[in-house]
Amino acid sequence: MSGAAVTAAGGGKKGIVIICNLDTRGEEIVFVKDLIRARGHEPILLDFSMEEPPSLAGDITCEEVAARGGLPIETVRQYYRSNREAATNNQIAGASAIVADLMKEGRVHGVIGIGGATSTLVSTAVMQRLPFGMPKLMATPMAGHPRYVEIGVGTRDVTMHNTVLDIVKMNPLLQAQIVNAVGAICGMVEITQGTDFRFDRPVIAISSFGFAEMTVQASVEMLEAAGFVPVVCHAQGKGDKAMEQMIADGLFHGVLDLCTGGVIENLYGGNRDPGPDRLMAAVRSGIPAVLAPCGLEFLSYGGRADKLQATKDRPRYVQDSFRTQVRASADELRKAADVMAERLNQSKGPFTFLIPLRGWSSIDREGRPTYDPAANAAFAARLREQLDDKNAVKEVDLHFYTPEFARIAVDELIRLHASNGKRSHASL
Repeated sequence: MSGAAVTAAGGGKKGIVIICNLDTRGEEIVFVKDLIRARGHEPILLDFSMEEPPSLAGDITCEEVAARGGLPIETVRQYYRSNREAATNNQIAGASAIVADLMKEGRVHGVIGIGGATSTLVSTAVMQRLPFGMPKLMATPMAGHPRYVEIGVGTRDVTMHNTVLDIVKMNPLLQAQIVNAVGAICGMVEITQGTDFRFDRPVIAISSFGFAEMTVQASVEMLEAAGFVPVVCHAQGKGDKAMEQMIADGLFHGVLDLCTGGVIENLYGGNRDPGPDRLMAAVRSGIPAVLAPCGLEFLSYGGRADKLQATKDRPRYVQDSFRTQVRASADELRKAADVMAERLNQSKGPFTFLIPLRGWSSIDREGRPTYDPAANAAFAARLREQLDDKNAVKEVDLHFYTPEFARIAVDELIRLHASNGKRSHASL
């Protein structure tokens, strides 16, 4: 794998966009701007104010942001009181377009947002539209609120800095947090690899989590030896959702989707729910895919009293107070097979679904209470029944959690990749 060279610390002036609403902020933002300039970089203050005319003008004014979004600032201020979502969406659109222009001009190397809930919403929405690898930092007390972290980060590489305190009126405690945040964004832009990622070998995504580690590690080594770049994505709900997004972005040439349990998690409200579109990025893009059922055989209900009570008679594996895996039933697995077949039948590219007959994960093996080969067999039978291409399902007389299974999975992906044609490189 090769990427852009890391920039030496302090190696040249960098443009850093500061996203804020100056109608409710002032001295705090001036402090941020001065710190960035003192570090030797160019601060570009972008004001998206929606409520009142600001007392301080941004380098990019709220009037410019509003107009670029399609509305005059007077309409934005009117909407702020009567249709706040429309006002906010206009400013997000305008700010995103302006930052994109600055990027094309080579003036932007990082973005920092400063403020409360509204600033977090607007700033991170802009950040999520920026390329992977560009430094993005949101300094806000909302970083301590799980819901705002979910909205602000999503599946993108946005860093949330918890200021603890609201960004209102400078004081020694708030100053300490702002200095840390500015230090973080300056450090990022000084040593960043940038956003131009290029690979001289085909790139393969691998879905992984704890109950698949041995197989994943073996697969990584085998793929590297075969001339591929393996990229491992943690299939805990967010990681596999991010993998889907990166497949849609065109980064990967194939996917070794070993841990597909997110499908059943979405169907039955588990903690590893990646949303309703699992598998669809590979289906739509046409990249070759080898799938396995690791994680489909249980539901993650740790910390969920209602779910644990409803499944109290089922076998379970308790890791700790946050992680409890409840065995999936044959009926639930049949439903998952129906959903997966419906999606895979739309595939534009080649795929193979490997079914290991001796167990699907490190905790699904003979002698364990969660071992249920009959339920697993029900899934395999339904999947083959529902798939248009019956030959796409291949049963393997091995346990999933073995290097031998990894070998079969990697060899199958290599075969599909060769038959699908090779692209020379990927870029994101």
